[in-house]
Amino acid sequence: MALIVQKYGGTSVGSVERIQAVAQRVVQTVEAGNSVVVVVSAMGKTTDGLVKLANEISPHPNRREMDMLLSTGEQVSIALLSMALQTLGQPAISLTGAQVGIVTEAEHTRARILRIKTERLERHLKEGKVVVVAGFQGISATDDLEITTLGRGGSDTSAVAIATALQASFCEIYTDVSGILTTDPRLVPDAQLMAEITCDEMLELASLGAKVLHPRAVEIARNYGMPLVVRSSWTDEPGTWVVSPAPQVRSLEGLELVHPVDGVEFDTDQAKVSLLRVPDRPGVAARLFGEIAAQRLNVDLIIQSIHESNTNDIAFTVTKQSLKQAEAVASAILPALSTGITHPDGEAEVMVEQQIAKVAIAGAGMIGRPGVAAQMFSTLATAGVNIRMISTSEVKVSCVIDEADCDRAIAALCATFNVSKSTVSDQPSPHPTPHTLHPTPHTPHPAPHTPPVRGVALDLNQARLAIRHIPDRPGMAAELFQLLAAQQISVDMIIQSQRCRVINGITTRDIAFTVGQMDAEVACEVLKQAAPKLGCGEIVVDREIAKVSIVGSGMVHQPGTAARMFEALADHQINIQMIATSEIKVSCVVAKADGIQALQLIHAAFNLAGKPEP
Repeated sequence: MALIVQKYGGTSVGSVERIQAVAQRVVQTVEAGNSVVVVVSAMGKTTDGLVKLANEISPHPNRREMDMLLSTGEQVSIALLSMALQTLGQPAISLTGAQVGIVTEAEHTRARILRIKTERLERHLKEGKVVVVAGFQGISATDDLEITTLGRGGSDTSAVAIATALQASFCEIYTDVSGILTTDPRLVPDAQLMAEITCDEMLELASLGAKVLHPRAVEIARNYGMPLVVRSSWTDEPGTWVVSPAPQVRSLEGLELVHPVDGVEFDTDQAKVSLLRVPDRPGVAARLFGEIAAQRLNVDLIIQSIHESNTNDIAFTVTKQSLKQAEAVASAILPALSTGITHPDGEAEVMVEQQIAKVAIAGAGMIGRPGVAAQMFSTLATAGVNIRMISTSEVKVSCVIDEADCDRAIAALCATFNVSKSTVSDQPSPHPTPHTLHPTPHTPHPAPHTPPVRGVALDLNQARLAIRHIPDRPGMAAELFQLLAAQQISVDMIIQSQRCRVINGITTRDIAFTVGQMDAEVACEVLKQAAPKLGCGEIVVDREIAKVSIVGSGMVHQPGTAARMFEALADHQINIQMIATSEIKVSCVVAKADGIQALQLIHAAFNLAGKPEP
């Protein structure tokens, strides 16, 4: 007999008829021989209505009272669903988050789960009851036993946390869509349902705005090896399985307060190729990486900086063994790329660097925790390590540094993030072992049927800030991003330019990054106030951008994946303003006006509406 945790969202319990339909589904699950815990959200738009009432009473309602108010929505749902189950002859009991033993930190409106006391849950299950639990809420670990809520996506988080604490067979997330699709069906009508996706892929997509699953829920599933399946509460379709890595031995105490970083990765077999002052026009990246792919060269990091005048810089890393071939390709193509372009600050050129290394921090726990990247940069600065190149994703921050600094950087990062050294295995693993240090694997072997790209995401709610002429010395990136972290501003893409300029005898670089639109004004003001002290130049803000990303574990060591993305944009004259990559994601910033078309073109380029590619 299996123990199954089911979660039903607001639309799934949005009316009496829907609650009765959910009750029928739960009874069918029990009759199949399973024990069931059901986690539900508030009915329909109940939470929105409660927020509106609060705002009519007070323009800035007290956060404690907001938790007291909002937690009532789920209590209505659980009571009604429990009644519906009892009417069908199924013993059931409804429990609030406090009654079920969901203990959280004392942070109103955004609490994280510390632990779950499962004794009452287990007692009711042994009695043959279905336990109906209020999602989104808990009770503080303080003596006052304050009601707390978990913030956006809290019911998903509650369900996966309960499944983990009970060691359930799996957790079903029921929603109003048939599962996880290759992209937003409102923008691409022929988006396809995925039968399966990895936790790492889902984390990237969830963080990029795919709202089917909240990143915090996926983070718990990944950390504890809990299988998830996303299904429609309207149909009997099989849905999408979110596959977790093999379960790790991990304490359930501090369930959601795991280390933000669970691995420090390093790679000393890296060399960098930079193309400086190439034209800032559509097709440049497509032409370059198309030629690289034609030579079957594997590229690791790719970054494209923000433009200056009519030119741009593109840099990428390859293995040292591939450097000569990559340099030859770049040098051969450079004259063709630069035709008809004048260079006010010098001619286009190719630069190579061999004595470099890549260090990275990785962990699902860094999602939604401002300041993790800043902490990495600060750690490197304190160790006297200068950052040569930065590339970020939702679950990883990578820095290219001098190879001679690698050991010192690793030791410092391990100490800062409490990651201990362990025996390093030569066998590649798609998931970092928690709290271990390991080389970035060069030869992962995705399953032969794994397509290079699983999903495409579009984010139209970002703004880009560029800081010009930052002194090129250890500690500058740390200072900048610590200022933003102090304001609880989460930073997404971070790109450090490859081109150096000497201003008043000081070597400088530019750094560009993206933040949510709502944070752009505060971020700009904070940086402008600090600029004179830091010796930086102007701060430039661009709100008219879009970020389009491809995600897929199959792209690892499948040359040409990024090139196909770039070519799809170039063929329709969409200019790429920034590029950043990780092992399983490539993100491009384009003009906001081009965002939706870019998404549609890339989705088609990878045949995501058709049969999966081998």
